[in-house]
Amino acid sequence: MSQYGLLIDYEYCTGCHSCEVSCKNEKKLAHGVYGIKLAEIGPFEITPGNWEWNYIPSPTKLCDLCADRIEKGEKPACVLHCLGLAMDYGPVEELAKKMAAKGKKMVMFVP
Repeated sequence: MSQYGLLIDYEYCTGCHSCEVSCKNEKKLAHGVYGIKLAEIGPFEITPGNWEWNYIPSPTKLCDLCADRIEKGEKPACVLHCLGLAMDYGPVEELAKKMAAKGKKMVMFVP
């Protein structure tokens, strides 16, 4: 059996926090506990009047890729609820091919 992972395309992530919220709801996590957490980067001024402010989703050690959902043939909650369609779940080999084709702003998580 192939190893599976989570692919996050930061170019299309809107920073909406839906992955974070869906994970907390799915796993019934307490306040301040996360399976995936958005890190806030910025704001910082690149050039006068040109600002950058990003939210970067990062799975935590509590992420098991929604093993219970996967067992039922469903996607992880974060992938299902990603409004920007910036997350994908599948065999690592397939995700690696997507990363190679895309080239930038992507990260793969394999628990």
